[in-house]
Amino acid sequence: MRRLRNRFQSGFVTACALILLTSAAPAAQHEGPELKPGHPQRYTVQKGDTLWGIANKFLRDPWRWPEIWQRNQAIENPHLIFPGDVLVVSMTDGGPEMKVLRKRTVSKLSPVAYATSRDDAIYTVPPGAILPFLSAPLVIEEGELDDAGYVASGLEGRLAVGKYQEFYARGLEIGANKDYQIFRPGRRLVHPETDEFLGVQALHVGNARVVAPGETTRLEATRANLEISPGDRMLPAPEGLGFPYFMPRAPSSDVRGLILDAPLGVAEVGPLSVVIISLGEREGMEPGHVLRIHRQERPRRDPVTGEMFTPPPLSSGLLMVFRTFEKVSYALVLNTTAAVHIKDALTAP
Repeated sequence: MRRLRNRFQSGFVTACALILLTSAAPAAQHEGPELKPGHPQRYTVQKGDTLWGIANKFLRDPWRWPEIWQRNQAIENPHLIFPGDVLVVSMTDGGPEMKVLRKRTVSKLSPVAYATSRDDAIYTVPPGAILPFLSAPLVIEEGELDDAGYVASGLEGRLAVGKYQEFYARGLEIGANKDYQIFRPGRRLVHPETDEFLGVQALHVGNARVVAPGETTRLEATRANLEISPGDRMLPAPEGLGFPYFMPRAPSSDVRGLILDAPLGVAEVGPLSVVIISLGEREGMEPGHVLRIHRQERPRRDPVTGEMFTPPPLSSGLLMVFRTFEKVSYALVLNTTAAVHIKDALTAP
């Protein structure tokens, strides 16, 4: 259980470490990033903007933003962008450059680092799209939750517990935690081409707060996504998790994968939908990696020869990885030109 908890919480530390927009080298490219035709010469950052949205205003390939970003060392957080900042694009011998102008009033002419609050910076993607998936659900190995604490019974023997109702649990570390998340093993994830077992989705059933600790602990359900039932497993809720700042960028190596599933169980998704992909930490996936989605075409019959043929895949959009596990990752569909389906192929952009 301790190993699972450490892995459960370490992913957030990794994601939050990506706050520095230039901390990782971009993927090797043969040519410099291209500006979009008709791009603005300058842009004033607005409240509600996202890094991805702003990059998309200027670049054909938004994930290559760090390649044109010029850090302003007079600003304490030169990698972050805030409402009111003015972004200016210019051309140099090395290609396009982007600079930030940050207006502040100072009392005297002297070198100064302008203080900025990280909490005020704009996000890479809309927080509401991925916030429910940052701490839950999980992808686990079969049997990995077997040693975790579990729901024993509702009060008065109830078999189903809802929000604000109390229940009993056993196997918890007495006095160690006050808040817990409740999970239930869900669908098995299997690679559709290789039949490799990739993990089990652990469904996030709900949250609970300890009312009376003990060998048999009494808790109150503070959230119920599903009915909480005896046998559901419990893990300590992570503490102090801030929303991470991702750096959109291409992977540093060529990768190929597939969309495995969507948490809501649908077969077709659109922009700002969350999907599970068949690439994980072992393939070098990190939060912020951008992948291109390719729609798989169905076999068709040649009208002249009568033979069946399969057209090559068509590019249908982009997605960004935001949470990784060993063999799979959660990713957010950023933009699409066509519907995205389960089993669509993925490559480095």
